[in-house]
Amino acid sequence: MMSAAQPPERGEPGQDTPPPFVADAGPLIALARVERLLLLRRLFVNGLNPPAVHRECRTESGRPGANRIGQALSAGWLRVAPVLEDGRLADLLRIVDDGEAEAMALCLQQPTRFLLIDDEKGRKVARRVGIPLVGVAGVLLVAKSKGLLPTVSPVLADLNGVGYRLSRRLIDGVRRRANE
Repeated sequence: MMSAAQPPERGEPGQDTPPPFVADAGPLIALARVERLLLLRRLFVNGLNPPAVHRECRTESGRPGANRIGQALSAGWLRVAPVLEDGRLADLLRIVDDGEAEAMALCLQQPTRFLLIDDEKGRKVARRVGIPLVGVAGVLLVAKSKGLLPTVSPVLADLNGVGYRLSRRLIDGVRRRANE
């Protein structure tokens, strides 16, 4: 199940640009498919993809939403960042898929705001190693609180319509928190 926890506020005092978020493929593809990928730019300024996530999302993959992700990469607010092959990455690769493992390793290797991830197993592993997490539901709640979305319910319905799995319990909780 995904948490709807709010991401940390923008950067530390005195910083010009907040640290980037790191994204797993699932949330990026989901937000792109429902035409909400730019919420990430407007809320969090910049993001990183590790190479394995980039391979899953690249325009040539033909996956729905890939063109929007390609546009974000071209615009420069979403970038591909290398991941050092160290013991932590090797350990993570034994537990979760390549994209999740590289995304977590990237969070551990450089300053980042949070990991955008919805996969339940991946979230458990990331929590265990101390990585701050946000899911798509959390992004939608922050977007509503900042006035970028009038309501979250239609976006939740759109996500469901494109096959993005959100539990009934999570959807009900998000609607409650959004006063919808």
